[in-house]
Amino acid sequence: MRIVVTGREGQVVRSLTERAVHHSSIELIALGRPELDLARPETIVDAIHAARPDLVVSAAAYTAVDQAEDEPELAQAINAIGAGAVAQAAAEMGAPVIHLSTDYVFSGEGEKPYVETDPTGPRSAYGRSKLDGELAVGAANSRHLILRTAWVYSPFGKNFVKTMLTLAENRDTVSVVSDQWGNPTSALDIADGILHVADRLRTDSAFDAFGIYHLAGTGNTNWSSFAREIFAASSQRGGPKAEVKDILTAEYPTKAMRPLNSRLSTDRFFGVFDWRAPKWNVSLASVIDKLV
Repeated sequence: MRIVVTGREGQVVRSLTERAVHHSSIELIALGRPELDLARPETIVDAIHAARPDLVVSAAAYTAVDQAEDEPELAQAINAIGAGAVAQAAAEMGAPVIHLSTDYVFSGEGEKPYVETDPTGPRSAYGRSKLDGELAVGAANSRHLILRTAWVYSPFGKNFVKTMLTLAENRDTVSVVSDQWGNPTSALDIADGILHVADRLRTDSAFDAFGIYHLAGTGNTNWSSFAREIFAASSQRGGPKAEVKDILTAEYPTKAMRPLNSRLSTDRFFGVFDWRAPKWNVSLASVIDKLV
């Protein structure tokens, strides 16, 4: 099975590259700039058609959440128009598309984990661009799987875990918000989930349960508790640690509004694909093993 994934440097792309070597039935091809540039839709069709995919994973995205408030048009161009063009190109090749989305499509209200059928209501330019991307993907390719995830970290790129470890090298105490809740999600787990889905699509020619799913770490916590777990795991391995001071979102203003509730229920994904990510702290320990 030939899987084409958009992007080369993102956390999910690099995690897919690492995990795919353990799947002898899968050939993974990563396409990025300049050959494939989501901000230049004219590059997308030729790049994807030339790769002759059996499955396309739409992983590349504009992810600068605060900067999107100043560049909403660029965020829309990449996350909505570009994502739709990727899905369309996949459809023209007769390939399904797996598109990665985000908890930011929700308003962040309440305390219950969101399910796929809950009303959306993004409160940031980034969230709006990702929701529009979901709609564009769904309209362009009927054989789509939209996977919403949250709080992604990995051994690669920039993410919360690596930021905390870097801060702890020079500080005794770090302040972290305690009133935002969600599912910390290892990009390596996202890659495993995607490859599990790919194997299902490869072996089940009658698969028809396309649509929207949540794929995130099992269990939830808040950012400050997440930070404490990072430092505990790092300290156990001889790495940096720091004390964590709880603060409220109101004490840490940002351009873009962050959801207070980013909890995602993954029950639908488990029910259809019989796969669930490990407990979030177990996956965190695996990533800390690679970083420390």
